[in-house]
Amino acid sequence: MSGLNNLFGTSAGSIALVALVLALVGLGGVVYLLARQQRLLGQYQQLMTGTSGGNLENMLNEHVRGVRETGARVEVVDKLARRLEKDAYHSLQHLGMVRFNPFHDTGSDQSFAIALADGHGNGVVLSSLHGRDMTRVYAKPLSGWASNYSLTEEEKEAVGLARQERA
Repeated sequence: MSGLNNLFGTSAGSIALVALVLALVGLGGVVYLLARQQRLLGQYQQLMTGTSGGNLENMLNEHVRGVRETGARVEVVDKLARRLEKDAYHSLQHLGMVRFNPFHDTGSDQSFAIALADGHGNGVVLSSLHGRDMTRVYAKPLSGWASNYSLTEEEKEAVGLARQERA
């Protein structure tokens, strides 16, 4: 024990002690930095998984290029969707049908009225009157859910059903 006192009692011993403490602190710092480096290396390898490049710059450039291509594709799809929506508004969208018996002395509900219209209410009303020995078919144009020709109650009901389907 007296040898230890002699060693630390001198200035050389004090310097050795300080050097030992500094070496231990430095060793702790190195271990901490190595652990942090390993964690960052793992994150980098996970980020680079699935890329053809060997560095981060190439990977980021590929990603930016992909984002720009996707943006261009979205613009094309958006334009197509808008055109299809506009075109669909002028196509047949609404249907209303009523079956009825115009002649009470004959069979069942063989007569009908059908309203066919686009998104603006433009189209046609088709009517069929079925009798014992003949069937008559009539067509009346629709413009904005109305016709320039007088509509029967059944035709008005068919137009109402078609318009109601719109909502």
